Amino acid sequence: MPRKKTILQSHFPYHVTARSINKEFFYLEDEELWKIFCDYLFILKYEFSILIHSFVLMDNHFHLILSTPLANLSSGMNYFMREVSREVARNNYRINQTFGGPYHWCILDSYSYYLNAYKYVYRNPVEAGLINNCENYLYSTLYGLVGKSRLLVPVEEDTVLFNGDIQQNLRWLNFAKQRDVEMVRKSLKKPYFRFGKSSSIKISMIDENFIF
Repeated sequence: MPRKKTILQSHFPYHVTARSINKEFFYLEDEELWKIFCDYLFILKYEFSILIHSFVLMDNHFHLILSTPLANLSSGMNYFMREVSREVARNNYRINQTFGGPYHWCILDSYSYYLNAYKYVYRNPVEAGLINNCENYLYSTLYGLVGKSRLLVPVEEDTVLFNGDIQQNLRWLNFAKQRDVEMVRKSLKKPYFRFGKSSSIKISMIDENFIF
């Protein structure tokens, strides 16, 4: 299947993800790998003017929500993927590539779609069975945002987590129906985030608490 051409735009955020080669675990200790990703996210922010909203590093892939005021997703992500791959290989004395293919992107062209992606990204470790609560996963910007560690990634102001009662918003993050999670996952595979015609899932706002 040919690679889809990247739609370059500056108006809406993207969800971006990429997997390791053969979906194997990255060949570095988690803390060392986290530091490498954080270093290059810092460069994305200050050399490419890319705005980072959330980031989660898993065992064999990552999830990233970002905005590109300069409409430069391709140049920024090509640099990021190339340099992270080189650094991982250099630190692990490997010659094989790190990622199994190009990054995948999805445009989040409404606030409700952004909320669905935001929740999906931070819930990824929970859905993988690695942790019970989103905020307790070490390799996530959420872990730093709630004050559990020094935040190394230069994220933008989080207007979801800090909108109203933080504890209510964390409860929203930590609850989801499996059917809805799967629907969001499928929607993120499209160039523009869209639910299937048969889907009844939506974002609503109840007592300042966003829910699927």
